[in-house]
Amino acid sequence: MRKPNIILVMADQLTAGALPAYGNTVAKTPHINALAARGTVFGNTYCNFPICAPSRASMLTGQRATSIGAFDNGADFPSSTPTLMHHLRLEGYRTILAGKMHFVGPDQLHGYEERITTDIYPSDFTWTPDWQTNPPVSGARMSLLGVVEAGLCTRSLQLDYDEEVAFAANRKLFDLARDEDKRPFFLTVSFTHPHNPFVTTQEYWDRYDPAEIDMPAVGPIPYDEQDGRSQRHYLLTRCDEHDITQDRLRDARHAYYAMTSYIDDKLGQLMATLKAAGLDENTIVIFTADHGEMLGERGMWFKMCLFEGSVRVPLIIAGPGWPEGISREENTSLLDLAPTILAQAAEGPRETAFEGNDLAPLARGEAPDWPSDVLCEYTAEGCDEPWFMLRRDHRKMIWSETHGPQLFDLATDPHEARDLAKLPEHAEEVAAMIAAIRTHWDVARVDRTARESQARRHMLRDALGHGRRPPWDWQPPSDAAKQYVRSGDSPTLTKIRSRLPYRAPVPPDHPRKTEDKS
Repeated sequence: MRKPNIILVMADQLTAGALPAYGNTVAKTPHINALAARGTVFGNTYCNFPICAPSRASMLTGQRATSIGAFDNGADFPSSTPTLMHHLRLEGYRTILAGKMHFVGPDQLHGYEERITTDIYPSDFTWTPDWQTNPPVSGARMSLLGVVEAGLCTRSLQLDYDEEVAFAANRKLFDLARDEDKRPFFLTVSFTHPHNPFVTTQEYWDRYDPAEIDMPAVGPIPYDEQDGRSQRHYLLTRCDEHDITQDRLRDARHAYYAMTSYIDDKLGQLMATLKAAGLDENTIVIFTADHGEMLGERGMWFKMCLFEGSVRVPLIIAGPGWPEGISREENTSLLDLAPTILAQAAEGPRETAFEGNDLAPLARGEAPDWPSDVLCEYTAEGCDEPWFMLRRDHRKMIWSETHGPQLFDLATDPHEARDLAKLPEHAEEVAAMIAAIRTHWDVARVDRTARESQARRHMLRDALGHGRRPPWDWQPPSDAAKQYVRSGDSPTLTKIRSRLPYRAPVPPDHPRKTEDKS
């Protein structure tokens, strides 16, 4: 039996609640819908860290970000940390990356054998936060300007990037079909839409009637009435600098939906290429995102908090061996992806440090003891101490030492509008959930190591700013001298080998006559 190929398609900052597969009635995503119809939708999947680099590092190592030192968007994690790709290579897989992964540090591969595009964000320590400042300072200079200026564009940085990623990924699929190297492949295709700023082209904007755009379920909460973590988020995103009117709010959500339709089209192109290349019947396709987007809920934007819009992400898996057209509502997280993918690829058990669980038995209804706890953490810009989230069954707690607990019942209060932690009748449950968080994390150690990491990186960033900067940004290898028909090549054979499907040369009906020299 052939090992399956696996494609992991990632969006950036796509909240599950923006998709029809998760109950949204506004977004137009026919290709994501089609993938869901022929696969398994995991209805309660969470990222394990609501910001780009740590979430991706956690997902690919199968370990919580604070366990591997990926504390924020300016933190590297060591090359000696095994990733999913290392394990896949031991199973005979080609591992290929097209698009964003936001690796920080000199290792820009972390087990990928090939990387066919560069990244879009810094690979150095530039975005290291500083918990010593008050109000919090963002290395990336977060603000609501991307909300205020939402709307139309002819071109953008994100369009430039994602068009390159799509072209490279589609071409790579054809190359894989034509290549003499017939190893199974693991291809990651990672886009940057629908990440802010919220701008899109006329084509995608016009897919939506402004009157159709839904508005937040929970409106802005006055600063003095916010919990302490939300106040930190307010200061981080500089909410006091801009007035988000109803029109601006609607335009930002309109653009976000349009950018989501753009991602949907890119998925559709990949699926069409997969079929045209003859690879579709033996390829598992996984669609997910690194974290969500608040989209104005509670007056909050972007991610960097532990509310549902920020941490709940889509996860859809389709392909050989996966049940079609079903949804599983058990609690899952991106930590489950690495063990799931490896189980599809491995010939037998392999020892790993993965913290998650294989999703395949759950999809088949064969996991009666599936754990109900899902963990999420945050130690990046905006906070001044570690923040933690524990979802257990339908209850969800957000907690930190300074700012205390929040407790929500997501079954009856999916928008987290009613904090049960304030009610005396829930005191025993609150204490039990806090104890569970302390069991999962050594809170004092996480706080100490995050601060020590920041201090080291601030020193290194200052030092590396003197003289020549280290060349950590990825330069995709390219050798044009080996493309197309080159000197010394047979033009006929080169063109034949590049044809898909392959056609062997047909011998002439009659051998060419040669002059009789006798």
